[in-house]
Amino acid sequence: MTTPATDAWPAQRRGRRAAMLRAIGPLGIVSAVVIVVAIIAAVAGGWFAPDNPDLPNLSLSFVGSTAGHLLGYDFEGRDVLSRLLAGAQSSMLGPIAVVCMSMAGGTLLALVAAWRRGITDTVISSCLDILFAFPGILLAVLAAAVFGAGLWAAAIALSVAYTPYVARVLRGAALKERSLPYVAALEVQGASGTAICRSHIVPNVLPLIVAQATTMIGYAMVDLAAISFLGLGVQPPTPNWGVMIFENEVGIPQGYPLPALAAGTCIVLVVVAFNVLGERLFTYAQAVRR
Repeated sequence: MTTPATDAWPAQRRGRRAAMLRAIGPLGIVSAVVIVVAIIAAVAGGWFAPDNPDLPNLSLSFVGSTAGHLLGYDFEGRDVLSRLLAGAQSSMLGPIAVVCMSMAGGTLLALVAAWRRGITDTVISSCLDILFAFPGILLAVLAAAVFGAGLWAAAIALSVAYTPYVARVLRGAALKERSLPYVAALEVQGASGTAICRSHIVPNVLPLIVAQATTMIGYAMVDLAAISFLGLGVQPPTPNWGVMIFENEVGIPQGYPLPALAAGTCIVLVVVAFNVLGERLFTYAQAVRR
């Protein structure tokens, strides 16, 4: 026989799920669908590509839409749709890697600063203020100069640039949790700081972590696309949305904007979807914390 307290848990979870769906709204759900489609394309897009994305045919250079090739061909006669599907992998993998690394580093710094406070908090905050002075793209240019152009050098540089933004936001939330009575009670019971942060503080600020990560993926995608456009990120002929814009910009003044426009549209759609969903999740996380 179940107790009333046990019966209340499923109802409470359903209530939280319904409240989150209301906070996200129809536009947030549409954004989530766009993100899911982009992730599926990143995982399996190369398998569904109707043509070889790397096989050039100069006789088809900038040929428009034809039967079986809805988006036509790029400047080297490669199928644009195939390159979009194949390029989704690097276009999505890079931003996700940037966000994972920056979220891990920023969360760790925020927890250490909030838990130790005092001189430790002051030193970490000062170091974060120094990192704020370096734009992400500038760090990516320096990384390309030192380690060579490529996706991972740019991703690591951007993760370093994004870390202070993560740490600054989460530090405030962690400080608020650190000052609550349940933390003092756990300390009296002999719980270690690591155990308290891992089992209580991190789960309590997790909605804020997820919301911030969702928003940051959009920014990372724009920055990585810009770095690839400058020739410092993913290198041709590897399919990538930023690289496709760079390669096919010569067709815009010639009256063949579709290859570059298609890649730019993919970036815009995914970035807007992440930003909208992240904003809705952030609003929901703030409401839950109140």
